[in-house]
Amino acid sequence: MDSLENSAGLAVQFADVEAAAKRIAGKAVKTPLLHYPQLDDALGFRLLVKAETLQRTGSFKFRGACNKLMIVKEQNPGARAVVAFSSGNHAQGVAAAAAMLGFKATIVMPDDAPRIKIENTKALGAEVVLYKRHTESREQISSDIAAKTGAVMVPPYDDPAIMAGQGTSGLELCAQAEALGMKADVVIAPASGGGLVAGVAAAVKHLWPAAQVYAAEPATCNDLQRSLMEGKRVGNAPGSVSICDALMSPIPGELTFPVHKALLSGGLAASDADILKAMKFALTRLKLVMEPGGASSLACALLNRDKFRGKTVAVVASGGNADPEMLKRALDGEDFAIP
Repeated sequence: MDSLENSAGLAVQFADVEAAAKRIAGKAVKTPLLHYPQLDDALGFRLLVKAETLQRTGSFKFRGACNKLMIVKEQNPGARAVVAFSSGNHAQGVAAAAAMLGFKATIVMPDDAPRIKIENTKALGAEVVLYKRHTESREQISSDIAAKTGAVMVPPYDDPAIMAGQGTSGLELCAQAEALGMKADVVIAPASGGGLVAGVAAAVKHLWPAAQVYAAEPATCNDLQRSLMEGKRVGNAPGSVSICDALMSPIPGELTFPVHKALLSGGLAASDADILKAMKFALTRLKLVMEPGGASSLACALLNRDKFRGKTVAVVASGGNADPEMLKRALDGEDFAIP
Protein backbone atom coordinates (compact mmCIF):
# COMPACT_ATOMS: atom_id res chain seq x y z
CA MET A 1 0.00 0.00 0.00
CA ASP A 2 0.90 3.67 -0.15
CA SER A 3 3.21 3.35 -3.15
CA LEU A 4 3.30 4.78 -6.66
CA GLU A 5 5.56 1.98 -7.97
CA ASN A 6 2.73 -0.20 -9.31
CA SER A 7 0.36 2.58 -10.38
CA ALA A 8 0.95 2.20 -14.14
CA GLY A 9 -1.77 -0.41 -14.67
CA LEU A 10 -4.42 1.18 -12.47
CA ALA A 11 -7.85 2.13 -13.82
CA VAL A 12 -7.34 5.82 -12.99
CA GLN A 13 -4.17 7.82 -13.60
CA PHE A 14 -3.23 11.39 -12.73
CA ALA A 15 -3.52 12.33 -16.43
CA ASP A 16 -7.14 11.08 -16.40
CA VAL A 17 -7.94 13.33 -13.44
CA GLU A 18 -6.31 16.31 -15.17
CA ALA A 19 -8.34 15.63 -18.33
CA ALA A 20 -11.53 15.34 -16.28
CA ALA A 21 -10.82 18.68 -14.61
CA LYS A 22 -10.59 20.36 -18.02
CA ARG A 23 -13.70 18.57 -19.24
CA ILE A 24 -15.96 19.59 -16.34
CA ALA A 25 -14.53 23.09 -15.85
CA GLY A 26 -17.36 25.61 -15.70
CA LYS A 27 -19.90 22.87 -15.00
CA ALA A 28 -18.82 21.51 -11.61
CA VAL A 29 -18.29 23.95 -8.73
CA LYS A 30 -14.74 24.50 -7.50
CA THR A 31 -15.63 23.90 -3.89
CA PRO A 32 -13.71 25.74 -1.16
CA LEU A 33 -10.98 24.28 1.02
CA LEU A 34 -11.70 25.66 4.49
CA HIS A 35 -9.24 26.19 7.33
CA TYR A 36 -10.29 26.96 10.91
CA PRO A 37 -7.18 28.42 12.63
CA GLN A 38 -9.05 28.92 15.90
CA LEU A 39 -9.43 25.14 16.21
CA ASP A 40 -5.84 24.09 15.42
CA ASP A 41 -4.54 24.23 19.00
CA ALA A 42 -7.59 22.50 20.47
CA LEU A 43 -7.49 19.72 17.89
CA GLY A 44 -3.73 19.27 18.06
CA PHE A 45 -3.54 19.29 14.26
CA ARG A 46 -4.35 21.67 11.44
CA LEU A 47 -7.74 20.78 9.92
CA LEU A 48 -8.60 21.51 6.30
CA VAL A 49 -12.09 20.71 5.00
CA LYS A 50 -12.81 20.22 1.29
CA ALA A 51 -16.47 21.23 1.27
CA GLU A 52 -18.04 19.02 -1.39
CA THR A 53 -21.25 19.69 0.52
CA LEU A 54 -21.32 22.89 -1.60
CA GLN A 55 -21.00 21.03 -4.92
CA ARG A 56 -23.93 20.94 -7.37
CA THR A 57 -26.60 18.60 -5.93
CA GLY A 58 -24.88 18.73 -2.53
CA SER A 59 -22.18 16.10 -3.09
CA PHE A 60 -19.00 15.25 -5.01
CA LYS A 61 -20.97 12.81 -7.20
CA PHE A 62 -21.76 15.47 -9.80
CA ARG A 63 -18.07 15.51 -10.76
CA GLY A 64 -17.89 11.89 -11.84
CA ALA A 65 -21.33 11.88 -13.45
CA CYS A 66 -20.56 14.99 -15.50
CA ASN A 67 -17.21 13.60 -16.66
CA LYS A 68 -18.77 10.26 -17.62
CA LEU A 69 -21.70 11.77 -19.51
CA MET A 70 -19.47 14.21 -21.38
CA ILE A 71 -17.31 11.29 -22.51
CA VAL A 72 -20.46 9.39 -23.57
CA LYS A 73 -21.55 12.45 -25.57
CA GLU A 74 -18.12 12.66 -27.25
CA GLN A 75 -17.89 8.96 -28.07
CA ASN A 76 -21.54 8.17 -28.78
CA PRO A 77 -23.28 11.30 -30.10
CA GLY A 78 -26.49 9.33 -30.71
CA ALA A 79 -26.94 8.37 -27.05
CA ARG A 80 -30.08 9.92 -25.59
CA ALA A 81 -30.67 8.13 -22.28
CA VAL A 82 -28.75 6.97 -19.22
CA VAL A 83 -29.55 4.68 -16.29
CA ALA A 84 -27.87 4.56 -12.90
CA PHE A 85 -28.36 2.94 -9.47
CA SER A 86 -27.72 4.85 -6.28
CA SER A 87 -28.81 5.44 -2.70
CA GLY A 88 -29.09 9.12 -3.54
CA ASN A 89 -26.01 11.22 -4.18
CA HIS A 90 -24.95 9.50 -7.41
CA ALA A 91 -28.63 9.60 -8.38
CA GLN A 92 -28.74 13.37 -8.03
CA GLY A 93 -25.37 13.83 -9.71
CA VAL A 94 -26.41 11.79 -12.74
CA ALA A 95 -29.83 13.46 -12.88
CA ALA A 96 -28.28 16.95 -12.83
CA ALA A 97 -25.57 16.10 -15.37
CA ALA A 98 -28.14 14.43 -17.64
CA ALA A 99 -30.41 17.48 -17.53
CA MET A 100 -27.45 19.75 -18.28
CA LEU A 101 -26.24 17.63 -21.20
CA GLY A 102 -29.57 16.63 -22.74
CA PHE A 103 -29.98 12.99 -21.62
CA LYS A 104 -33.10 11.29 -20.24
CA ALA A 105 -32.15 9.75 -16.88
CA THR A 106 -33.66 6.77 -15.07
CA ILE A 107 -32.36 6.18 -11.54
CA VAL A 108 -32.82 2.96 -9.53
CA MET A 109 -32.92 3.88 -5.82
CA PRO A 110 -33.54 1.91 -2.59
CA ASP A 111 -36.94 2.57 -1.09
CA ASP A 112 -35.27 3.36 2.27
CA ALA A 113 -33.09 6.13 0.85
CA PRO A 114 -33.48 9.50 2.60
CA ARG A 115 -36.64 11.13 1.30
CA ILE A 116 -34.73 14.33 0.48
CA LYS A 117 -32.51 12.40 -1.95
CA ILE A 118 -35.44 10.72 -3.72
CA GLU A 119 -37.39 13.97 -4.05
CA ASN A 120 -34.34 15.94 -5.19
CA THR A 121 -33.60 13.34 -7.87
CA LYS A 122 -37.17 13.59 -9.20
CA ALA A 123 -37.00 17.39 -9.07
CA LEU A 124 -33.92 17.29 -11.31
CA GLY A 125 -36.03 15.61 -14.00
CA ALA A 126 -35.06 11.96 -13.57
CA GLU A 127 -37.46 9.02 -13.48
CA VAL A 128 -36.99 7.14 -10.18
CA VAL A 129 -37.50 3.38 -9.89
CA LEU A 130 -37.55 2.17 -6.26
CA TYR A 131 -36.31 -1.27 -5.11
CA LYS A 132 -35.87 -3.14 -1.80
CA ARG A 133 -32.21 -2.82 -0.76
CA HIS A 134 -31.84 -6.22 0.94
CA THR A 135 -33.97 -8.44 -1.32
CA GLU A 136 -33.65 -7.06 -4.85
CA SER A 137 -30.64 -6.48 -7.11
CA ARG A 138 -30.20 -2.89 -8.21
CA GLU A 139 -27.65 -4.01 -10.80
CA GLN A 140 -30.14 -6.45 -12.38
CA ILE A 141 -32.95 -3.89 -12.41
CA SER A 142 -30.66 -1.29 -14.02
CA SER A 143 -29.34 -3.80 -16.58
CA ASP A 144 -32.90 -4.74 -17.54
CA ILE A 145 -33.79 -1.08 -18.06
CA ALA A 146 -30.67 -0.52 -20.16
CA ALA A 147 -31.42 -3.60 -22.27
CA LYS A 148 -35.03 -2.50 -22.90
CA THR A 149 -34.37 1.18 -23.58
CA GLY A 150 -30.82 1.28 -24.96
CA ALA A 151 -29.81 3.61 -22.12
CA VAL A 152 -26.11 3.89 -21.25
CA MET A 153 -25.22 2.58 -17.78
CA VAL A 154 -23.51 5.11 -15.48
CA PRO A 155 -21.92 3.11 -12.63
CA PRO A 156 -21.60 4.74 -9.19
CA TYR A 157 -17.87 4.02 -8.76
CA ASP A 158 -16.42 1.11 -10.75
CA ASP A 159 -15.68 3.09 -13.90
CA PRO A 160 -12.48 4.93 -14.92
CA ALA A 161 -14.35 8.07 -16.01
CA ILE A 162 -16.28 8.20 -12.73
CA MET A 163 -13.10 7.78 -10.67
CA ALA A 164 -11.29 10.46 -12.68
CA GLY A 165 -14.16 12.89 -12.25
CA GLN A 166 -14.27 12.32 -8.49
CA GLY A 167 -10.49 12.77 -8.38
CA THR A 168 -10.85 16.39 -9.50
CA SER A 169 -11.82 17.10 -5.88
CA GLY A 170 -8.35 15.94 -4.80
CA LEU A 171 -6.70 17.92 -7.59
CA GLU A 172 -8.42 21.10 -6.39
CA LEU A 173 -7.60 20.29 -2.77
CA CYS A 174 -3.88 20.18 -3.50
CA ALA A 175 -3.89 23.44 -5.48
CA GLN A 176 -5.99 25.23 -2.86
CA ALA A 177 -3.80 24.06 0.02
CA GLU A 178 -0.66 25.19 -1.78
CA ALA A 179 -2.29 28.57 -2.43
CA LEU A 180 -2.62 28.83 1.37
CA GLY A 181 1.05 27.92 1.74
CA MET A 182 0.27 24.40 3.03
CA LYS A 183 0.55 20.76 2.07
CA ALA A 184 -1.49 18.08 3.79
CA ASP A 185 0.34 15.29 5.56
CA VAL A 186 -2.90 13.29 5.68
CA VAL A 187 -5.94 13.25 3.37
CA ILE A 188 -9.09 11.37 4.42
CA ALA A 189 -12.01 10.69 2.07
CA PRO A 190 -15.17 8.65 2.64
CA ALA A 191 -15.50 5.30 0.87
CA SER A 192 -18.41 3.16 -0.24
CA GLY A 193 -17.44 1.40 -3.47
CA GLY A 194 -14.36 3.60 -3.37
CA GLY A 195 -14.49 5.79 -6.48
CA LEU A 196 -13.93 9.04 -4.60
CA VAL A 197 -10.99 7.91 -2.50
CA ALA A 198 -9.42 6.18 -5.53
CA GLY A 199 -9.61 9.33 -7.64
CA VAL A 200 -8.48 11.57 -4.78
CA ALA A 201 -5.51 9.25 -4.12
CA ALA A 202 -4.53 9.29 -7.80
CA ALA A 203 -4.32 13.09 -7.66
CA VAL A 204 -2.86 13.54 -4.17
CA LYS A 205 -0.19 10.83 -4.37
CA HIS A 206 1.04 12.21 -7.71
CA LEU A 207 1.33 15.77 -6.42
CA TRP A 208 2.28 14.98 -2.81
CA PRO A 209 3.98 11.55 -2.81
CA ALA A 210 4.72 11.75 0.93
CA ALA A 211 1.08 12.37 1.90
CA GLN A 212 -0.91 9.57 3.50
CA VAL A 213 -4.37 8.97 2.05
CA TYR A 214 -6.95 7.10 4.13
CA ALA A 215 -10.47 5.85 3.44
CA ALA A 216 -13.18 6.62 6.01
CA GLU A 217 -16.07 4.23 6.62
CA PRO A 218 -18.78 3.48 9.19
CA ALA A 219 -17.60 0.76 11.58
CA THR A 220 -20.50 -1.53 10.65
CA CYS A 221 -19.75 -1.34 6.90
CA ASN A 222 -15.94 -1.20 6.87
CA ASP A 223 -15.34 -3.56 3.97
CA LEU A 224 -12.54 -1.45 2.50
CA GLN A 225 -10.68 -1.15 5.81
CA ARG A 226 -10.80 -4.93 6.22
CA SER A 227 -9.97 -5.54 2.55
CA LEU A 228 -6.83 -3.40 2.85
CA MET A 229 -5.78 -5.30 5.95
CA GLU A 230 -6.29 -8.66 4.25
CA GLY A 231 -4.92 -7.60 0.86
CA LYS A 232 -8.00 -8.81 -1.00
CA ARG A 233 -11.62 -7.72 -1.50
CA VAL A 234 -13.83 -8.81 1.38
CA GLY A 235 -17.48 -7.89 1.82
CA ASN A 236 -19.70 -6.72 4.61
CA ALA A 237 -21.95 -9.24 6.32
CA PRO A 238 -25.37 -9.44 4.62
CA GLY A 239 -27.75 -6.92 6.12
CA SER A 240 -25.00 -4.67 7.51
CA VAL A 241 -26.47 -1.22 8.05
CA SER A 242 -25.40 2.26 9.12
CA ILE A 243 -26.88 5.74 9.27
CA CYS A 244 -24.39 6.41 6.43
CA ASP A 245 -26.78 5.42 3.63
CA ALA A 246 -24.22 6.63 1.07
CA LEU A 247 -21.51 4.27 2.40
CA MET A 248 -23.24 0.89 2.39
CA SER A 249 -21.79 -0.73 -0.73
CA PRO A 250 -21.33 -4.45 0.12
CA ILE A 251 -17.75 -4.79 -1.18
CA PRO A 252 -15.01 -2.58 -2.70
CA GLY A 253 -15.15 -2.23 -6.48
CA GLU A 254 -13.20 -4.51 -8.81
CA LEU A 255 -11.56 -1.52 -10.50
CA THR A 256 -11.29 0.71 -7.45
CA PHE A 257 -9.67 -1.78 -5.07
CA PRO A 258 -6.35 -2.13 -6.96
CA VAL A 259 -6.06 1.66 -6.74
CA HIS A 260 -6.76 1.52 -3.00
CA LYS A 261 -4.20 -1.25 -2.53
CA ALA A 262 -1.53 0.67 -4.41
CA LEU A 263 -2.10 4.18 -3.09
CA LEU A 264 -3.84 4.20 0.30
CA SER A 265 -2.10 4.11 3.68
CA GLY A 266 -5.08 2.24 5.13
CA GLY A 267 -8.68 2.54 6.20
CA LEU A 268 -10.25 4.30 9.19
CA ALA A 269 -13.68 3.68 10.68
CA ALA A 270 -16.08 5.47 13.03
CA SER A 271 -19.22 4.33 14.81
CA ASP A 272 -22.58 5.80 13.89
CA ALA A 273 -22.56 7.54 17.28
CA ASP A 274 -19.23 9.22 16.52
CA ILE A 275 -20.41 10.18 13.03
CA LEU A 276 -23.42 11.91 14.60
CA LYS A 277 -20.99 13.74 16.90
CA ALA A 278 -19.00 14.83 13.85
CA MET A 279 -22.17 16.11 12.19
CA LYS A 280 -22.90 18.19 15.29
CA PHE A 281 -19.29 19.43 15.36
CA ALA A 282 -19.59 20.42 11.69
CA LEU A 283 -22.87 22.26 12.27
CA THR A 284 -21.86 24.11 15.42
CA ARG A 285 -18.10 24.61 14.98
CA LEU A 286 -17.50 24.57 11.22
CA LYS A 287 -20.88 25.98 10.13
CA LEU A 288 -21.27 23.19 7.58
CA VAL A 289 -24.17 20.80 6.99
CA MET A 290 -22.84 17.27 6.47
CA GLU A 291 -24.83 14.11 5.89
CA PRO A 292 -23.66 11.04 7.85
CA GLY A 293 -21.49 9.63 5.04
CA GLY A 294 -20.04 13.06 4.36
CA ALA A 295 -19.10 13.46 8.02
CA SER A 296 -17.33 10.09 8.26
CA SER A 297 -13.98 11.55 7.21
CA LEU A 298 -14.27 14.30 9.83
CA ALA A 299 -15.26 11.73 12.47
CA CYS A 300 -12.20 9.62 11.65
CA ALA A 301 -9.93 12.66 11.88
CA LEU A 302 -11.38 13.67 15.25
CA LEU A 303 -11.15 10.10 16.59
CA ASN A 304 -7.46 9.90 15.62
CA ARG A 305 -6.26 13.18 17.11
CA ASP A 306 -3.29 11.51 18.81
CA LYS A 307 -2.27 9.72 15.63
CA PHE A 308 -2.36 12.95 13.62
CA ARG A 309 -0.96 15.30 16.28
CA GLY A 310 1.08 18.15 14.78
CA LYS A 311 0.10 17.28 11.21
CA THR A 312 -2.00 18.99 8.56
CA VAL A 313 -5.08 16.84 7.96
CA ALA A 314 -7.40 17.46 5.00
CA VAL A 315 -10.81 15.79 5.06
CA VAL A 316 -13.19 15.56 2.13
CA ALA A 317 -16.70 16.38 3.38
CA SER A 318 -18.29 14.42 0.57
CA GLY A 319 -21.96 15.34 0.90
CA GLY A 320 -24.52 17.44 2.72
CA ASN A 321 -27.83 15.81 1.80
CA ALA A 322 -29.10 15.01 5.29
CA ASP A 323 -32.77 14.75 6.17
CA PRO A 324 -33.92 17.31 8.78
CA GLU A 325 -34.66 14.41 11.16
CA MET A 326 -31.04 13.22 10.95
CA LEU A 327 -29.74 16.74 11.53
CA LYS A 328 -32.00 17.06 14.58
CA ARG A 329 -30.74 13.71 15.84
CA ALA A 330 -27.17 14.97 15.55
CA LEU A 331 -27.89 18.31 17.22
CA ASP A 332 -29.77 16.64 20.08
CA GLY A 333 -26.87 14.27 20.73
CA GLU A 334 -23.39 14.56 22.17
CA ASP A 335 -20.46 16.48 20.68
CA PHE A 336 -16.77 15.68 20.59
CA ALA A 337 -15.18 16.97 23.80
CA ILE A 338 -12.89 19.53 22.18
CA PRO A 339 -12.34 22.90 23.92
